[in-house]
Amino acid sequence: MSTNAELVANWRDEPAPLLSVFHAFHDRDGFISEEVLRDISVGLRIPLAELFGTLTFYHHFSREAPGQSTPRVCTGPVCRLQGGIEILNALKDEGATEMPCAGRCDDCVPVIKGHQVFTGKNADNLSVQPTPLPPTYPGDKEECIFADIREQNGNTIEGYQNTGGYGALRKAITSLTPQHVIQTLKDSQLAGRGGAGFPTGVKWESVLNAPGEPKTIVCNADEGEPGCFKDRVILDYAPHTIIEGMTLAAYATGATRGFIYLRYEYPETLRILEKAIAEAEKENVLGKDILETQFNFDIHIRRGAGAYVCGEEGSLLNSLQGEHPFPRNRPPYPVTHGFENLPTVVNNVETLAAATQILRKGAAWYRSLSYNPDLSGTKIISLSGDIQKPGNYEVPFGLPLKSLLYDWAGGPLPGRKIQAITSAGLSGGFIGENDLDINIDEPSFQNVGAMLGAGGIMVFDDTRDMLDAAHNAMEFFAEESCGKCFPCRIGTHRLTELLSKPLNQKSKDIIAEIGSVMKATSACGLGTAAPNITDSLMRLIP
Repeated sequence: MSTNAELVANWRDEPAPLLSVFHAFHDRDGFISEEVLRDISVGLRIPLAELFGTLTFYHHFSREAPGQSTPRVCTGPVCRLQGGIEILNALKDEGATEMPCAGRCDDCVPVIKGHQVFTGKNADNLSVQPTPLPPTYPGDKEECIFADIREQNGNTIEGYQNTGGYGALRKAITSLTPQHVIQTLKDSQLAGRGGAGFPTGVKWESVLNAPGEPKTIVCNADEGEPGCFKDRVILDYAPHTIIEGMTLAAYATGATRGFIYLRYEYPETLRILEKAIAEAEKENVLGKDILETQFNFDIHIRRGAGAYVCGEEGSLLNSLQGEHPFPRNRPPYPVTHGFENLPTVVNNVETLAAATQILRKGAAWYRSLSYNPDLSGTKIISLSGDIQKPGNYEVPFGLPLKSLLYDWAGGPLPGRKIQAITSAGLSGGFIGENDLDINIDEPSFQNVGAMLGAGGIMVFDDTRDMLDAAHNAMEFFAEESCGKCFPCRIGTHRLTELLSKPLNQKSKDIIAEIGSVMKATSACGLGTAAPNITDSLMRLIP
């Protein structure tokens, strides 16, 4: 077994080493001791106090035995209603602790033990199950990202190439300039699918034109938003589409290094990605002198450790750099001052997967996939909760929401009716049954006081207590607040307290006032989005 100094030295000269060092010790010992922390501090020349603050920010790093081997049970908004609390209590003798939504809302309830994720509705039938594939496509348009995802062996490079994989990269490198690649994306009108909706082609162009090297491509695969689980199905069944998308982005921008920031709760996905990267390097579509050209691009995987705020790009970049993962003040933006203050593209998994298909099939094709003439393409909706057919659905923009809920996903459970749904995971708040006659696109959701965002939708039927659901949601935001700004740090806790008892006019007025201040003054999207829960609850409970 390597000594502490040797283990640190193994990673010292690697890019973004700290998370990997933490994980190396956590895997070796099951926890990170004070002695280990001191040796990391010396080896990486990071002040001990700073290192301690960074380590303890993450949920999944244990600081004492038995640590990593103890069960962690999801008690997120869906799983807590599907047996999560009962499983947690049943496993208390094993030292079980609860964790926030683990991104398996379509396959409840996840329990992480070591490097495996077990699922089941009670503690006696937990088992390891593969990621559910998307349901058979029922639409009359064409899928973009999911078109080939159900093909056998699609997560191998052979299977991926059998469906045209790496064709876009070969075409780009051999016959297109970086400007042509970017123009295709701009013509497609692809916007970021993580929630912000920034034009992807404009982002890539900004990095191409920004001074400073080396430039970096970061894939944000830290989908910590409760109710969102689309990244996992793409990465598990089509990892090469992300590798190709990142490599296309690198070619278009002049980047030479890339990172996939993968959420902790996906250990099986980590192994799939490691294999896919090795396959791509062997096939010479990744690494040095790609396709016998002078184009070089390497991809490194860095695994998070459980921190919702790391889904925000500034926090993610700080986390990669080994710093305390606070959100960054903007401007400057990552396109000019990203990883190590150099030009950086940060795209989420869905965006990169769509970009690959656009550069394979063309901008006009992508624009044709939408029902809405003002919006291009598709959106993956992670649908869960009190619905007959939970899962990931790739829908054309403009599809009626009720078509998804009732025609595609079978509607509520027998004998029940839909009381409300969440939008954007939790961040968009609730949409009541009277407002479900809308289309699936951002403007339509905004018209009812919500937002589509990352595309997570959780369904609550008429048996659910929406005040309790709102309290649970706000409790999550309070726990996940990074604490950098006091409107969010204090506001989320105060709102949690107010939602813990029946509402009256006085408490509603206080809730509205706190929410208004949080929206106006919070430092990042967590603080500005959390009041969507209480605002929408007031519409549900007049």
